[in-house]
Amino acid sequence: MFAISNIPPYDLAVAATVSATVLTIIVFAKAYLSRRLGRMTAENRLQILNYPQQLLRATRLPFIVAVALLAGISQFDFTPRQEKWLGYAWTLILMTQIAMWGERIISVAVQRSFERQRTTNPGAATHLMLGGLIGRIVLWSIAILIILDNFGFNISTLMASLGIGGIAVALAAQNILGDLFSSVSIALDKPFVLGDFIVVGDYVGTVEYVGMKSTRLRSLGGEQIIFSNTELLKNRIRNYKRMQERRVLFEFSIVYETPIAKVEATAARIQEIISPERLEVRFDRAHLKGLGDSGLVFEVVYYVLDPDYNKYMDIQQAINLALLRDLEERGVALAYPTQTLHVASGELVAAPVARALRPVPSATAGQLL
Repeated sequence: MFAISNIPPYDLAVAATVSATVLTIIVFAKAYLSRRLGRMTAENRLQILNYPQQLLRATRLPFIVAVALLAGISQFDFTPRQEKWLGYAWTLILMTQIAMWGERIISVAVQRSFERQRTTNPGAATHLMLGGLIGRIVLWSIAILIILDNFGFNISTLMASLGIGGIAVALAAQNILGDLFSSVSIALDKPFVLGDFIVVGDYVGTVEYVGMKSTRLRSLGGEQIIFSNTELLKNRIRNYKRMQERRVLFEFSIVYETPIAKVEATAARIQEIISPERLEVRFDRAHLKGLGDSGLVFEVVYYVLDPDYNKYMDIQQAINLALLRDLEERGVALAYPTQTLHVASGELVAAPVARALRPVPSATAGQLL
């Protein structure tokens, strides 16, 4: 076995000197390169230099210390078995650090692409995080397999064992895997993307985040609504962001006392008010729908050629004001809920129930009172 007490003091001093030298060189080199790259990025605005900067940031102090220690220990004379374990240590440390570098590059690339495409291509931005996660899983899987292969493990046997164990894990984590596959379904089918305004059941909001397990909406009230991906896809989703035009139906009533000529002219006047020359709309129809409880009911249908809700409300407001102005100019009154009670004169005949209570052959209202 390897014991420090058996090593000559001179060899220990050499190993310590080598470790201190390597540690000092790496630390100062990292600091110097970080400053230089930061200055070059600020002066030349070269975004490509951001990747070397991220590699330096991903070079952690434990890795530097481990490399320095191994460099010093390598100065000793070892037996073949000890040399083998030293090689295992180098493989483990280097492959772990390489995987950390790769993970940082993937994270930076995904984040930059996400910020760039969030406004230009929301469909791609929605699932960049999913692609980044898959990339990190593949990267670490390869690193672990390389480490195990260098340690002398039979990778084929290990993969077969992992396949059997994977079935057990899949059965134990059905809900998580269901959300994962639902996330993949969202990525492929794209029923919505970041920034879309959707309605899911009784919930309304803008898609803010689509993850591996959940999707988050920002509601009109400001709170965040979180759905599991599986439950989300079980509901009917209405995506208002993809609306190309908005169909609008509204009704109004005018009083029964309106002269028939003015009633006939009302539909034509509505068509003049809702005209493409005045508003960004497409007129469909205006009809006297029926005889309501309080007045003559008109039904109007038109299309707003822009899906924006604020624009629709502006147009509807303009139509309402123009309609009120036209009705006022023509002397047509809008109907509102009213009831007229007609009292018949003369004698009243008692109801059968009244006769049952007071058996008289006939009676007037005054006699019953």
